[in-house]
Amino acid sequence: MAFRESRPSIEDEMENERDRSIMEDVEDEIRGPKYIKTVRLSSDELASLELNDGPNVITFSVTTSYQGTTKCCCSVYLWDYRDKVIISDIDGTITRSDVFGHILPWVGKDWTQNNIAQLFSALHSNGYKFLYLSSRAIGQASMTKNFLKSIKQNGVGIPEGPMLLSPDSLLRAFKVELVLRRPDIFKIKCLSDIKKLFGEESSPFYAGFGNKHTDSKSYQTVGIPPHRIYRINHRGEIYTENSIVQHCTYAEIYEHNEIYFPIVKHHTEEEIQEEFLAQNYWRPDFPELSEDDLSL
Repeated sequence: MAFRESRPSIEDEMENERDRSIMEDVEDEIRGPKYIKTVRLSSDELASLELNDGPNVITFSVTTSYQGTTKCCCSVYLWDYRDKVIISDIDGTITRSDVFGHILPWVGKDWTQNNIAQLFSALHSNGYKFLYLSSRAIGQASMTKNFLKSIKQNGVGIPEGPMLLSPDSLLRAFKVELVLRRPDIFKIKCLSDIKKLFGEESSPFYAGFGNKHTDSKSYQTVGIPPHRIYRINHRGEIYTENSIVQHCTYAEIYEHNEIYFPIVKHHTEEEIQEEFLAQNYWRPDFPELSEDDLSL
């Protein structure tokens, strides 16, 4: 006895395909819209937020049947593309040292650099924006935000600004900072990403404050000139990258803040002409030395 395999006709296949398509549409309607995971919004999505100039508080919330609703708040900053931005490290720059800067604020001890709040507040009044960059772990975000908000010196606090931390875990962040000693890897990548937001032909970064050579490396990589990179040591002495002999303090920069950081004229196309600033125009050139002079 022979059996012949029966195959569905073309009409049956088309009907089965229509049924499958209908079932997929029904399942899609039940599941809702599909989303792609991303941390970057398009221009249209950003415009739909209707942001105001400066900080805008937004809230992410997750609701589950067992744990209820959990919320996470953050700020989105809207800046003009012509704004001048000053970058500041936190540990060892705003605080007096790296390690004690982590620990002492927990027990209510003030361990900030002298005159840091007055200086940063004066520079903000001159028209500059502030961006706080640290290799601390993202899990320390809440603690670090509260610390920056708590800084008060003679009734003056430091300006508001975005605070960017490493996306690594606490242990990984400690390893990169203290063992590998390469926090510049994260900082360079982060600053380069922000620089792209302002267009390829311009750089928003005007100056940078730090306490390590890795800070200087990060700032120079994104286009900050050496004479506007300020490194502070454990004695509170500040050096620029192009002058390892002369030093100053936060108090001295504050006293002459309009010379170091000229007032920014907002919403004009007039750029600050560096060569005519007092500290550059009146600075004498180094004398030319011959080989005989160098051999002495």
